[in-house]
Amino acid sequence: MKIRALDLFSGAGGASSGLVAAGMEVTGVDYLPQPHYPYRLHFLQRDVGDLSPDFLRKFDFIWASPPCQRFSVATKCLGKAAVDKHPDWIPFTRQLLKESGKPYCIENVPGAPLIEPTMLCGSMFGNQTKYGNQLRRHRLFETSFPLPQMECKHNGGSPIGVYGGGQHPGRRFPATIGVGGGGGLSYFTTQDRRDAMGIQWMTGKELTQAVPPSYSQWIAQQFLEII
Repeated sequence: MKIRALDLFSGAGGASSGLVAAGMEVTGVDYLPQPHYPYRLHFLQRDVGDLSPDFLRKFDFIWASPPCQRFSVATKCLGKAAVDKHPDWIPFTRQLLKESGKPYCIENVPGAPLIEPTMLCGSMFGNQTKYGNQLRRHRLFETSFPLPQMECKHNGGSPIGVYGGGQHPGRRFPATIGVGGGGGLSYFTTQDRRDAMGIQWMTGKELTQAVPPSYSQWIAQQFLEII
């Protein structure tokens, strides 16, 4: 019997895809329709704020990726007024998960107030996707079970960032200068970002909000080994 997982704030399903790859049966929840979510028969358009601990108890494992805009570097650069426009969903989410009593993982960006988080980077999973070693997507993970901390494996190549609106599939995005020692400015397209993330079904804008499936797959595998 498969482990039943719930993906809260699922977006277009990056984390869900990794959980499925680990062998779980996943249900995604998001307040927006998410037409590109890959598991349409297991998607609920619901506001996470309306969910109860009893609902969460129907599942064996809970993944949650609360909105990160309040803690992102891009928002902070716009000043306090911009930051204050975005609510902090992390305390509510953590309390909901704890009250459910189910094993969980909370994901967010560096700078988010997670408790004793583990950091993952695309370079740790570079052999799983094209351009994987060039993906600089550091994310934090707070879990109700222990995780080993791996080391970044930046190879000195030009980094591929996943940021900005990204609505135009053919647009070429400049890489971040000075990161990874690439020795200059390089360019990458939305398709390059899909290849680096291991996600082929999302728009550029959806990619900017996504968790690489390799991250959630690895965390799910750590959980499955424990149980």
